[in-house]
Amino acid sequence: MEKLKQQLSELEKTVKESAAKLDLAKDESELSRLRAEMSKADFWQDNQRAQNISKQEADLARRVRPWRELLDSLNELNELAALDDASMQGEIEAQLAASQDKYQELKKELRFGGPYDDHDVILSIYAGAGGTDAQDWAQMLLRMYVRWVEAHDLKVTTVEQSAGDEAGIKSATLEIAGGSYLYGKLAGEHGVHRLVRQSPFNSAASRETSFAKVDVLPVIDKPDEVQLDEKDLKIDVYRAGGHGGQSVNTTDSAVRVTHIPTGISVAIQNERSQLQNKETALTILRSRLAQLQLEQHAETLADVKGPNLSAEFGNQIRNYVLHPYKQVKDTRTGYETSDPQKVLDGDLDPLISAWLEKI
Repeated sequence: MEKLKQQLSELEKTVKESAAKLDLAKDESELSRLRAEMSKADFWQDNQRAQNISKQEADLARRVRPWRELLDSLNELNELAALDDASMQGEIEAQLAASQDKYQELKKELRFGGPYDDHDVILSIYAGAGGTDAQDWAQMLLRMYVRWVEAHDLKVTTVEQSAGDEAGIKSATLEIAGGSYLYGKLAGEHGVHRLVRQSPFNSAASRETSFAKVDVLPVIDKPDEVQLDEKDLKIDVYRAGGHGGQSVNTTDSAVRVTHIPTGISVAIQNERSQLQNKETALTILRSRLAQLQLEQHAETLADVKGPNLSAEFGNQIRNYVLHPYKQVKDTRTGYETSDPQKVLDGDLDPLISAWLEKI
């Protein structure tokens, strides 16, 4: 029993040190503050503010809960061990092993120290070189990420989707929410993805190479996180095209926001309201600027340069080969698998883990 007590003590000490690194006490204090706000009688009078606070509370609770449960469980185990009841040793050992496994899983969060790692994600896919094959490849990637989201019980919202000329998509933008450290986990998907296969779009079934670019951005929906100067913005409104109902097609509901210093432009026409489209466009613009600032190690937004999209194509982060052999290989980590279909069906966790180990 003494050896068991020692193991319990060591694990509890390690868990407490990890919780301190994650600043669990600060998070719990903030959680209490948010819950006090939510308990006020007039909480829902300002619906937008109430929704923001509710989301903050849910995100924080999701992050705090497993650590608090683990610490409480270890405290209870210590109390049981202190009874020195030999008949309970087997049960304590089993619970200790479960706690050790839980900690091994939780401690992966220690690697998420980036300023936006705990944010939700805006993921965009753009067809690149390769014509119809590339547009089909973009749709295959869209399916892959949606499958990954579904497997992890996350929430996905389609912000924008543009159909291809003959097949597939030209582009699509998703918002992914409902998980812990989503940007930290998915940031490694950002880059150019290359597909090699026999083309289903020509009679000779020749081998074709297609490219698609994936942008992964942290959702910056709080204006104070990335402050935009009004004089740096050009906002255009215009009549939306395509499907969406009569009100979409006959009113100037579509919005394009351009950040003049960098030339970054975001156009949204999915929502019925011009105000909704503007808010969505501003959120994506802040997110793109935040991600660029991280990439360029810029101290302020004034130091951020516009993205050089053309230079990135051909510099793929991952190759997916379906013919003449089967393989997916990440060029940064060296991770490879001979089962590309499994990856395309959404099994991205091994690739994500390999990237997280590398950075």
